[in-house]
Amino acid sequence: MRTGNTRTGTIVAFALLTLIVGPGGTRGQEQNESQDIIPAYFPYPAALRPQVEFWRNIFATYSKYQVVIHDSETMKVYKVVDFRPLLDEEGLDEATVLQIRQEQSKIKLEQVRSLLLKLHQCGDDCGDLTAEEQKIRDMYRNVNDPDKFRAAASEDRLRSQVGIRERFRDAIQMSRRYLHTMEEIFRRAGVPVELTRLPFIESSFNIGAYSKVGAAGIWQFMPATGRLYKMRINNVVDERRDPLVATEAAARLLRANYESLGTWPLAITAWNHGPGGVAEAVDTVGTTDIGQIIRKYHGKRFGFASRNFYPEFLAALDVEKNYENHFGSLQMQAPLTYDRVHIDCPILLRTAAHFANADEDDLLMLNPSLGAAVRSSHASVPHGYQLRVPSGMSVAFLEHYNPWQEKEKVRLAALEETRKARLATLKGRKRTHSKKVVASGKNGKRSSVRQEAEASDGKTRKPRG
Repeated sequence: MRTGNTRTGTIVAFALLTLIVGPGGTRGQEQNESQDIIPAYFPYPAALRPQVEFWRNIFATYSKYQVVIHDSETMKVYKVVDFRPLLDEEGLDEATVLQIRQEQSKIKLEQVRSLLLKLHQCGDDCGDLTAEEQKIRDMYRNVNDPDKFRAAASEDRLRSQVGIRERFRDAIQMSRRYLHTMEEIFRRAGVPVELTRLPFIESSFNIGAYSKVGAAGIWQFMPATGRLYKMRINNVVDERRDPLVATEAAARLLRANYESLGTWPLAITAWNHGPGGVAEAVDTVGTTDIGQIIRKYHGKRFGFASRNFYPEFLAALDVEKNYENHFGSLQMQAPLTYDRVHIDCPILLRTAAHFANADEDDLLMLNPSLGAAVRSSHASVPHGYQLRVPSGMSVAFLEHYNPWQEKEKVRLAALEETRKARLATLKGRKRTHSKKVVASGKNGKRSSVRQEAEASDGKTRKPRG
């Protein structure tokens, strides 16, 4: 690990390691594969192909150590800044490389902005251009707008995107733990099973995903939406974090979007933009054609994320189905198997794990909706919870749990009786005290506090009022 001056010198020298890479071309074979994989009810218009190809490369080609500087509308790629040599050749640790990536990406983006503004200022009389300048100039050769370079340099057009090849590969492996059951849930709900791939772009199938705005789980449900679809959300149980429970809600939500909007591309876009926002886009543009809406609708909230949500889905579906072409052979997670037991009497997680002959981590993996209070033993697995235990362990669990819960119910009943008795005693004392106060007032007696105050200065004061 290098720090201090060595690290600073590496940053300065990093310019020598920058690679300029053009956008990946759409190969005919990949287009055919996409058309075979993507069903007809998910239209793939030609207008969206630059976006789909861009996201395919982000998911499957570009590493987390590569930053793609591109145009947010045309998806033209100006430059790919490659930080992998810092790992492979310089021997820096990952944390340092990622910090350098963050710092240098901003600098490289501003360099591209300056280049675009230079091309705007010099117009047709630019003289000798560098190879990079000529490459970008050639990208706009067929665009006749005299302000094309200035527009491309604007804050809302020029952006950077980090590759997620490693994360997408890991997500494919993790997804196999849940996808089979998720597909069954979607079939029962009458929703295309391909939509179970939306978590690839929402969370990369990260069960612990939690956004800065409060969305949680692989489907990234917000609290209000989760509660709308009958999920329990508190510090004891947060069902948004359970992939299978959340999938039941996701199927209902997507089905509702489809019934409201009429097409699956619009239903998918509504997942990100909201059904009301998508309905407004349809009314404004005058069509349900997703390609036309993405190109022509300019609503205030219909930004980069909303415009790209459906193309990202198409790209994710393509990459996931063709994963061997992109990642080779992968070691997949085994499908989740478990038994369910009904929790009638609340139980601590460590006790439940003991009864199931499992580690606490094993139970948490099977029951990711259990919240922080349960994980820290500040709360019990609650009454009514359907606890998942390792497959084949339900009988053993219940052999321990049933006699335990009978004793526990007796113990809790005794505690409740004690609590009620104490409460009754306190209420009795309060009533007695109140009666004494009332009686004292009726007899015209002064309070002991007033008597003590009068005795302290030897004066008798006339009562107020």
